[in-house]
Amino acid sequence: MTAAATVLETSISDLQLVKRGKVRDVYSVDDEHFLIVATDRISAFDCVLPTPIARKGEVLTQLSRFWFERLKSITPHHLVTARIEEMPESVRRHKEILGGRSMLARRTEVFPVECVVRGYLVGSGWKDYKRTGEVCGHKLPTGLRESDQLLEPIFTPATKAEEGHDENISEEQMRDIIGDEATNTLRDISLRLYSEASSYARSRGIIIADTKFEFGRDRDGKIILIDEALTPDSSRFWPADEYEPGRSQPSFDKQYVRDYLESLDWDKKPPAPPLPPEVAEATTARYLEAYRLLMGESV
Repeated sequence: MTAAATVLETSISDLQLVKRGKVRDVYSVDDEHFLIVATDRISAFDCVLPTPIARKGEVLTQLSRFWFERLKSITPHHLVTARIEEMPESVRRHKEILGGRSMLARRTEVFPVECVVRGYLVGSGWKDYKRTGEVCGHKLPTGLRESDQLLEPIFTPATKAEEGHDENISEEQMRDIIGDEATNTLRDISLRLYSEASSYARSRGIIIADTKFEFGRDRDGKIILIDEALTPDSSRFWPADEYEPGRSQPSFDKQYVRDYLESLDWDKKPPAPPLPPEVAEATTARYLEAYRLLMGESV
């Protein structure tokens, strides 16, 4: 991974912009491929902040590339290449902006659900548990504490929201949306991916408390893993040597930004406030440390 200028937004004249998400800009390359560009934007409480997080897009892209390759025996994926020199000329000529933060990916028909796997009781799962004793239809033992490890990972899907909050749903609700067979397949793949990834990450000093996966069907109807995989944006990464159940955990993800925003008198509606330089820099440091630990190399 090489250093690049901070990128808050892209505008590639040679390609058609299909979607500008909270973090990624997606372009049409041809009838079979998209270019997915991870910018340095960061979102919190469903608002995109005006302050970029340097190197973030590169970390997201290169970690996803690593995980797609490592987990391909469990499920195929949409990534064709993350190496700019292997991409079409229409992409390569923008190497200064796109290098290191772009994925050439196969087009798919995307399932309208997010496949969340939780190994620890935290976040919205912890809030639901305190209120009902359940998380997305899973009845859990009484007396659990915040950040406790669950007896076994649980599959807790959510709806995909273009704007606003994703909504936790039960597996039965997911069946109503995409059917029994697809639900069973996505659940089983998601649990296997989490098990394999969390075991590897733990050996590198990181606890993956939870994560989300997205899937689509390729042109042959095969279910494949898409979007990003096991990054600090789609997962909660905790330092294993500091883990202590019964409280919130230090993290390598954007929880640091959320905690700062929670300290402000902000109604969590757009426009989001800017981040002080020291908060942005500390967030970059957390993303880079997660990369170093998982990849075994410094950036």
